[in-house]
Amino acid sequence: MLKVGVLLGGKSIEREVSFNSGRTVCDHLDTQYFQAIPIFQTATGDLYLLPWSFLYRGKIADFEHRLEKEAQKIVWDDLPRLIDFMYIAVHGKFAEDGKLQAILELFKVPYLGTKVFGGSLGMHKHLHNEFLKDNVAIPKGFYLSADQVRHYQEQQVFNMLDQLQLAFPVVVKPENEGSSFGVFVVKHKDKLKKAIQAACFISGPAGQGVLIEEKIEGMEFACIVITDYKTGKLLPLPPTEIMLPDNADIFDYEQKYMPGKALEKTPPSCSAQEIKKIQDTCVKAMKALEFSNMARIDGFLTKDGRVVIIDSNPLSGMAPATFLFRQAGEVGIGHADLINCLIKAELQNYKMEKRFTPKKKVKKMKVAVLFGGASYEREISLESGRNVCYKLSPEKYEVIPVFVDYDMKLHVLDKRLLVHASTREIVNNLADAQGLHWSDLKNIAEFVFLALHGGQGENGVVQGTLEMLDIPYNGSSIFASALCNDKYKTARFLEQKGFAVPKGILLSKESWNKAGMNLEQAQLKNFSFPCIVKPHDDGCSVMVAVVHNEQHLVDSLNKIFKDKLHALIEEKIVGMELTVGVVGNESPRALAPSEAIAQKGVLSIAEKFLPGVGENQTPARLSKEDIAFIQEQVVQAYTAVNCAGYARIDCFFQTAEQSPTGSKRVVMLEFNTLPGMTPATCLFHQAAEEGLRPMDLLDEIIQLGLQAHKQNDVVSVDRVLEMQKNITRDQVKE
Repeated sequence: MLKVGVLLGGKSIEREVSFNSGRTVCDHLDTQYFQAIPIFQTATGDLYLLPWSFLYRGKIADFEHRLEKEAQKIVWDDLPRLIDFMYIAVHGKFAEDGKLQAILELFKVPYLGTKVFGGSLGMHKHLHNEFLKDNVAIPKGFYLSADQVRHYQEQQVFNMLDQLQLAFPVVVKPENEGSSFGVFVVKHKDKLKKAIQAACFISGPAGQGVLIEEKIEGMEFACIVITDYKTGKLLPLPPTEIMLPDNADIFDYEQKYMPGKALEKTPPSCSAQEIKKIQDTCVKAMKALEFSNMARIDGFLTKDGRVVIIDSNPLSGMAPATFLFRQAGEVGIGHADLINCLIKAELQNYKMEKRFTPKKKVKKMKVAVLFGGASYEREISLESGRNVCYKLSPEKYEVIPVFVDYDMKLHVLDKRLLVHASTREIVNNLADAQGLHWSDLKNIAEFVFLALHGGQGENGVVQGTLEMLDIPYNGSSIFASALCNDKYKTARFLEQKGFAVPKGILLSKESWNKAGMNLEQAQLKNFSFPCIVKPHDDGCSVMVAVVHNEQHLVDSLNKIFKDKLHALIEEKIVGMELTVGVVGNESPRALAPSEAIAQKGVLSIAEKFLPGVGENQTPARLSKEDIAFIQEQVVQAYTAVNCAGYARIDCFFQTAEQSPTGSKRVVMLEFNTLPGMTPATCLFHQAAEEGLRPMDLLDEIIQLGLQAHKQNDVVSVDRVLEMQKNITRDQVKE
């Protein structure tokens, strides 16, 4: 089996994106052929063999402080004895600029992608343009060195704009960055200096060169070009059209990486001839830059039919829904197949193609993964479902992706549709999907894995449907699902059982309207601030607000009542906010608690799901005694509400000094009976502390679902009567 090092992290400001890319590669390396060895590079350049328990964190800061004690430090010289091949998943400087390629070549380590010369061009946008301009169209523009920016001469810059007939708006971007870091659209000349200086020093005081270019108008696209290992020829994939929201000037970091944010279309909405022209131009650019095996070429198709290249990347991002996988999915190539293809193409170059020793195939269980749905959480559900599809063991399971539309109807997705960036894109293309009746689920699958969040997917409706259809599924049954989906009802139930919960009021829209938005008439006058206002039946921080005064309370309630019939007002708990996974049926166990660190009082959706934004510490920074106490409390609560399979419980831990009782306590906030399964979910962090990889955890969840279903087997009347007779006979004998 080939030992494949996956290099992630790195020294550039794209290290968080790289961390996500590397995790995806590790997840999708075909275990029949390859053994993945994650290798993490810190911002200072140190190398570590990354423990698998760290791979599924949401942010590098969640584990970086633990590397020195818990990871094996290595140096570049160690690589030849540790790995057979390096899959480069780092981005930006010291990764795509030839430097990394150079050191790998020095140590004779075969690696993926563009070699030294092409890499040195790819990350130097000024030189990149110089090599392209005789082969393909590029934007008009000029270059300022870091020294010229330091000694900025405004009139000289304006003269260069006039000389090139560059009118505002113009694009300002740093020479050596990616992921839209430091890119600005400048609409007025009085803002130009500030943008140029920001771009120059975006990654530190040393500075870098800056390009000032015309803003191209037209259809923006990104096109991936890979090598067909069977023919050795460059294969351009179907381009993706990038559609910016009305309030955006560029395709920024949040649009690229926040679930459901991107507005993309693959293939683009232009003619077949124009698509061919884009693809041919991208292949020409790739050859001119001496990129090899893979590249992402960005550009515009102008209204007059020109293809203008604005940027080229010798390594593409590899998060689960990036352009690379999206475009490969359009031609029926899945994640693992694509990674296999890229590695095979490179191994042929190194004359190593014979290093494939596949394992014997075994019979697989058919698992339908349901995601999407009608709730506000459908975009996160898409991320969860797609991730489950990709992380279920390919050796054990045959995965069937099933999209649940806004009307709760089912559609079987192919690889192309599965990798779409948002549910709205999938909905717009459902004519290409296979419709499926709920009653037919049992005909195509032996198990249903629910990756739905909120609404009917989590409130017992889908669970009851599957039980009526006699199909095993993951997670809690009807009672726990219906109870836990209602935060107010759950809190009152737990309070009766003796658990600590926040004080709360459930206010109806009808009562609020009758009160005429009068806090006193609505019985809220004496509610102390700050407090929490949120829907009682949604998750993922939807419409959750920390309220500090009466007007803020009124505004928050009105916002909720636009779409909801009830709002939950709760006291704001002081203490350490935690989220704790619990796994099991009759004998559940609590995983290591994660400390959720919110920047503004309540975790935002960006902190939960945008790479590099949120922070979680797993295990929480508490004593072993306190962690054991928390785990005991959440297991008792899990059992009290009759959860099964797995769940994630959000709570606060209060010390004796913080608690109004004078004793430490755990205050239960809410239960997630189908917690998020996105690539960096806390559940994966916590399981990793036990040595479980996501694949292992998902396998355990399926086994628990099968076990629970078996206990619900229909018992015949004859069997019951016979059992009663046997018991009666025994009593007579006594």
